[in-house]
Amino acid sequence: MARRIIAGAFVSLDGVMQAPGAPAEDTSGGFAYGGWSVTYWDEVMGDRMDALFARPFELLLGRKTYEIFAAHWPYVEEEPIGDAFNRTAKHVVTSSREPLTWANSHTISGDIAAEIAKLKQQDGPDLLIQGSSQLYPTLLQAGLIDRLFLMTFPVLLGTGKRLFGEGVPPVGLRLLDHTVSTTGVVIASYEPAGAVPLGSFALDEPSEAELARRERMKAEG
Repeated sequence: MARRIIAGAFVSLDGVMQAPGAPAEDTSGGFAYGGWSVTYWDEVMGDRMDALFARPFELLLGRKTYEIFAAHWPYVEEEPIGDAFNRTAKHVVTSSREPLTWANSHTISGDIAAEIAKLKQQDGPDLLIQGSSQLYPTLLQAGLIDRLFLMTFPVLLGTGKRLFGEGVPPVGLRLLDHTVSTTGVVIASYEPAGAVPLGSFALDEPSEAELARRERMKAEG
């Protein structure tokens, strides 16, 4: 049985996932709001994160998220999640030839979708994505993501890297479970559910005003 790819991320209400953990985590593009998730953490969120990492897993990361993690988790003492991250295999999507110095780290390069599909078919525990927004367009397009685990924070950032940015294909999603933290963070799991379902609230026989509106839209491009 193929192992699953479970993609987890912290995201603002307007879709930003950049630097949730600290001001210096990722300042690329002049991002000035690093650490925006920290003050919202509570026991509810901690329990859900513990449950996510309670089963055996391996990490699937983009290069930038890998570098953030590799500069942090090996230096954190007596932290269960950190211990698990340090022990487990890390599969890193990168075109860089710089060596991966964090123990148990492995490079993925070339045809990313094909290589990750092969990895998914191998024996082993589920693969967990953390952050790594650049992986989403490729993996969603290839149908390789089995579950999304998102914590959506009640904050608008206005700028920064989006979790679902340019190139993400249209995909319908099915809500599997959800809860809300005491600080207003919506914690939800989804699975892909095929094409985006379409419907219509329009009148069966459009009014003259509606027909004129449609013609204006065509003219405006």
